[in-house]
Amino acid sequence: MKKIIKVKNVEIGEGLPKICVPIVGETVSQLVEEANFLKDLDFDVVEWRVDFFEDVTNIDKVKEALQQIRTILSDKPIVFTFRSAKEGGEKEIGIEAYVKLNKIIAETKLVEIIDVELFNDEKVVKELIEAAHKSGVAVIVSNHDFDKTPAKEEIISRLRKAQELGGDIPKIAVMPTSTEDVLTLLDATRIMNEEYADCPIITMSMAGKGVISRVSGELFGSAVTFGAAKKASAPGQVSVIDLRNTLKLLHNNM
Repeated sequence: MKKIIKVKNVEIGEGLPKICVPIVGETVSQLVEEANFLKDLDFDVVEWRVDFFEDVTNIDKVKEALQQIRTILSDKPIVFTFRSAKEGGEKEIGIEAYVKLNKIIAETKLVEIIDVELFNDEKVVKELIEAAHKSGVAVIVSNHDFDKTPAKEEIISRLRKAQELGGDIPKIAVMPTSTEDVLTLLDATRIMNEEYADCPIITMSMAGKGVISRVSGELFGSAVTFGAAKKASAPGQVSVIDLRNTLKLLHNNM
């Protein structure tokens, strides 16, 4: 039986795919504006893409901004994500700074989930997972390929590796160059979910071609989908309103 990851009142891996909305403000005032805008939207989880934040190298300022986000969105689970430039993020920081930032934020217990990139050194991934779990924080172990869609076997292998390292939610996002690439991602998701996963997984095919992967998670096995509120954090994100309506439409007719 697969684990269900419960964060606040949200059960990831149970029922409809959960909708995660990114906030990407560069300043505290922009983040506050985004968080207030989200209050009236129908979504499940918020992801703070801290790599957009201008003061990301100042941990005290990161914590201050996070406290404001938490105050405004008090009932929503928060995913804390520093996405590296090599995986499509806005900035690059050294590995020591990356580890320190994630550890300290997990210790604040102001977030429910941190995102750790799979293609870090294996020791770093394990260290961050252990530190997060000590603070009662779950971990998404993620991989993003903005250039291509790997072979089906490789997608499954990466998801399995994320699970074996102790990740609570393995995640992969890939870029399609053809319709066949989208089918590759969807079938890899199905195989991982049916044959190997003991926890929720997140998969998506990006850009316009991959939109079907963002709404079909209930059928193929992806437990979370990412929707756009004010500004998308990745190509192909659908508006939260359209996403919720489509998820309900598919669910009601399955």
